[in-house]
Amino acid sequence: MGSILEIVAAPDDIDDALLRALGDELIRLGRRRLTTYRDAQLENSAFKILWLLVESGPSTLKEIAEQLQLEQSTINRQVHAAIDRGLVERFPSEERTALLVRATPEGEEAYRHDAGLRAAVMRAALAELGADVAGRVVADLRALNDAFDRAQANADRPAVDSTR
Repeated sequence: MGSILEIVAAPDDIDDALLRALGDELIRLGRRRLTTYRDAQLENSAFKILWLLVESGPSTLKEIAEQLQLEQSTINRQVHAAIDRGLVERFPSEERTALLVRATPEGEEAYRHDAGLRAAVMRAALAELGADVAGRVVADLRALNDAFDRAQANADRPAVDSTR
């Protein structure tokens, strides 16, 4: 099986400086997820869990861990802290063997409050760019994510043995 460098051949016009610049910007963008907002009611971990539960519906601990790309033990600890604060609750489902987690009304209210704080900052940043540029940024980010998905799928695919 070949290395990832053999499996995913990079075009010659993508040099190391461009890759470093992209990495720097992705790190800067990723930091936005960790920003603490003045007047926020939730810690970032509770916000992420509630985002998933409010926007997508009840989930198992395993599903939450997969969606947030965290270890299940980490999610266990974070969900139990959110339960202790009255933000989420676990409940049985007739269709599923595992208990599901859902937002409580208090959790959804706190999520909506903090989502509004985050949206106001995002709206201000996009307004600074203008609607046309902001629309292109969103479209370009979607295209970049789609390209990453394809490149990762190619990198995960076993190499073909051409000697057979």
